This record gives sequence, structure tokens and C-alpha cells, in this order.
Amino acid sequence: MKPSLEGKVAVVSGATRGCGRAIAVELGALGATVFAAGRTTRARRSEMNRPETIEETAELVSEAGGTGVAVRCDFLDQKDVDALRDRVVAEAGGTVDILIDDVWGGDPFIDWDTPFWEQDIERSVRVWRGGLETHLRTLHALLPLVTAAPGGLVVEVTDGVSDGNSGSLVYDQVKAGVRRLASGLSEQLPRHGTTAFAATPGFLRSEAMLDHFGVTEDTWRDGVKKDPHFVLSETPRLLGRGIAALAADDGKARWNGRVVTSYALADAYDLKDVDGTRPDWPRWLDEVVAGGLDPNTVDPAEYR
Repeated sequence: MKPSLEGKVAVVSGATRGCGRAIAVELGALGATVFAAGRTTRARRSEMNRPETIEETAELVSEAGGTGVAVRCDFLDQKDVDALRDRVVAEAGGTVDILIDDVWGGDPFIDWDTPFWEQDIERSVRVWRGGLETHLRTLHALLPLVTAAPGGLVVEVTDGVSDGNSGSLVYDQVKAGVRRLASGLSEQLPRHGTTAFAATPGFLRSEAMLDHFGVTEDTWRDGVKKDPHFVLSETPRLLGRGIAALAADDGKARWNGRVVTSYALADAYDLKDVDGTRPDWPRWLDEVVAGGLDPNTVDPAEYR
């Protein structure tokens, strides 16, 4: 029997593109009403200067079978966050079953190559605010709606399962902070009947990443010319499908407090990416990247 989220209400912050959009759409595919919140609308782009909009996300949610509601929200502006909360109360009865905390927006401000102490501190602080302050404001405003009834779910979307060095001190600090938010919530929320965990994609084939590699979803394999590890990339839909399946699982509390990969969710719920494969990026990262193997000598089919 296909799992169902009929009658459930979800709020997805950072729903304009990438994982946020994909999670919103997959929640909609199971019948949820999804408030897709973000900054870029058809009338105005955010500083990310990307073409994707929250209206498009809401339409994709509805096309998938749910009910999509686009809400413009700058999660650094408390008035916007409060307005989002008030709209959910007015239009959906005041209870949120699923909260996806996926705000990011730091890409334009990251300096991957310069030592931290030589970087513009205001840009670094902007990354911190966009990646962590936004999450705190979202949680503070919406957790009362999540905990209003038992069975709620909070997902903190991060990058990676453990601390590491990406090359950017502030990026690593932000993503580690998101994981710690999930950890803290997982201790406080179960007494209110709510589950909290952190989730991470693998090597993500988002809209921005496709542009970075100069490819489309149809031609993405050409991206291996720039980075051979791109052969194990995945679309945001793999994480979206995993989170939607977990949200519909009556036994979801067993995931409480974990930092979960898209592969782990796909494996647990027997899911595939849009191309019909299940990329095992964690294993590739461990055996090929960290193991120092030449990716050109490894058969990627063994990891899908």
C-alpha cells in the first residue's frame, strides 16, 4: 500500500530550489498540503539571483498530487517569519505535522580558497546568519504548531554526517551547527510526541550544481569531465522521497536524533532516484574518495 500524507500539513523553509523544493514536491506526491516558503518570487529575486521561484515549487507540489501554497518569507526577518506562522494558523488550522528546516542561501558569500582571517568578516557573518539564525527563527516561530499535537516531525537539512574540513571554516561551522540543532531538538521534542533528526544528501545534482557543471539533467554525465566523482551524484528528489516516506511512517520515532543520509533513507524504504538507481554516495566517499582510488578505474554501477 502506498504511504499517504493526506490531511497532513507541512512547512518547508528554503523551498525555492534544491532539496527544499524536492522535499516539498515529494511530500505533495503523498498528498500533503505544503507551505513552500522562500525569498524568490516571480516578481522579485533574492540575492541568490536564481530563476527558480516559490510559486513554481507550489505548482509542482499541486501537480504531484498535494496542495502547494507559496509564501514569500525572508527567514532573517522576524516579521516575515511571524507572518508565515500566522498564515499557516489561518489557512491550515494551526497545527503543523511536518517542519522541514532547509534555509541556506550562503553560496554567494562563501570563499573556498582564501584563509579565513583574510576573508571579509561581514560576508562570513552573513553566511552564519543565513545558515543558522534563519533556522533558529523558523524553529522558534513554528515549533509551537508542531508540538500542538503528537506525531510531529522536524527535519534539519544539513550537509554531511560528521565534522570535516570542506575548505571553508564558516561553511563547516554552519552545517555542524545545523546537526547540533537536530541533536538538541531530539532531546526536547519526544516528550511532546515529536521526532527530530538531521538529513543530508550526497553529491547533489541541484539546479545550481547542474549550471556549475554546464550540464542539464539529461546530460549530467558530461559533468564527470570536470569532476569524476560527479558520476555518483544524485538528484534532490532522492532525499525528498526518503523524507516523505519517513514522514508517512508510523514508526518514524526510531530515526529520532540521527544524522541520516539520503542513501540510508532510500535503502530503508526501498526507494530509487529519478533514474531508477540508488546512488550510495557514503560508500563511494569512503572507499573511492577517502580511499584514494582512481574513480576512472571504478565501475560506478557497483555503487548504484
